[in-house]
Amino acid sequence: MLCLCALAFAPPLAILPADTAAKPTITEFVIPRAGNFPHDPAVGRDGIVWYTDQTNSFIGRLDPATGKITDFPTPTPNSGPHGIEVGPDGMVWYTAQRTAKLGRLDPRSGRITEFALPAETRNPHTPIVWHGKIWFTDANNNTYGVLDPATGQVRTFTSSTPRSVPYGMAGAPDGSVWIALLGTNKLGRVDTTTGAIREYVIPHADARPRRLQVAPDGTVWYTDFQRGYLGALDPRSGTFKEWKSVSSGAGPYGIALGTDGKVWYNEAQSSQMIGFDPRTEKMEVVTIPTSGPVVRHMVTDPARKRIWLALSGTGRIGMLELGR
Repeated sequence: MLCLCALAFAPPLAILPADTAAKPTITEFVIPRAGNFPHDPAVGRDGIVWYTDQTNSFIGRLDPATGKITDFPTPTPNSGPHGIEVGPDGMVWYTAQRTAKLGRLDPRSGRITEFALPAETRNPHTPIVWHGKIWFTDANNNTYGVLDPATGQVRTFTSSTPRSVPYGMAGAPDGSVWIALLGTNKLGRVDTTTGAIREYVIPHADARPRRLQVAPDGTVWYTDFQRGYLGALDPRSGTFKEWKSVSSGAGPYGIALGTDGKVWYNEAQSSQMIGFDPRTEKMEVVTIPTSGPVVRHMVTDPARKRIWLALSGTGRIGMLELGR
C-alpha cells in the first residue's frame, strides 16, 4: 500500500561549534585480531559491547572498563556475521550473512546456537530483537522475516516494491517495525502480526534511505545516503522534513538517538559524527580521531550516556560519550 506524503523543507542550517566544556568526545578501542572488520556493534544492559568481525567470522566482546576484548568464533566458518543485537535477556543475536543463518550467543557460556533460514533468505542483514522474536531484513532478496526462538519457526515476507533492498530496521513504540528500503525512495512500516508492509514515499525520486531509528514520539529518523540528508517522517500526518548534511557528498549512514536529545549520525565520507538537535535544527560536528572509518551502524547505551560505533575499515570500536 502506497502513501504519497508531503515534504517540508527546512531553513538553511547553522553549524554550531560545541561548547568546549560539554563537547562530546570519542574514545577508540583497537581490536587486536589481524585483518578484522568490525561491521555492527551492540550493547547490553551491563554496558558490555558486542560486535561482529565480518572478515574473520568472530563475535567480539569488549569490556569498556578494562578494554579487554574476547573473540567467539562462529560455528560455521566464514559465515560473515553482519548485524548484531543484545536482547532484554542478555542473549546476543547476529545475522550470518554468507550462510543464511541467525546466530544466538549465550554470554554466560560462550556457546553459539545457529538457526537456519529458509531457502528464499540468502542475505540476512539487520536483526532486531522485538517482543521476544528476531526480525531481520534480507537486503539482496527483497524480503524480511521473523524467527520465533521458542519454536524455531521462521516466516518470511516479500516487500511490496520489487528490488527495494530492505536494509536498516528498527522497532517503534506502537509495536510495529520500520524498514529503510535502500533500493527505493521509501520507508516501510511492518505490522508484526500479519507481516504486511505499508510504504511511505519520500518525495524525492533519488532518495535512498539506509538506516533509521524511531523516537519515543513515533517520529522515524533516517539517513538518506545518496542525497546527503537527514530526514524525519511523522507517520501520523505522513509529512517528511529533511536537512542537508554538513559535508558535500557526505553519505549519511549509521544513526542513533542520543540521551542528549540529539539525533546522531555518521558522514561516511568525512570521518565525522553529526549531532542534530530537533529543537533548534542545528548540527554539531565531532571528528572521529582515526580518519577513514565508515560507521555502518551505531547503538545507544542510555544508562551510561554513550553511543557505540563500529569503525569499519580501521579495526577499531568507537565510544562517543555525550556527557550530558
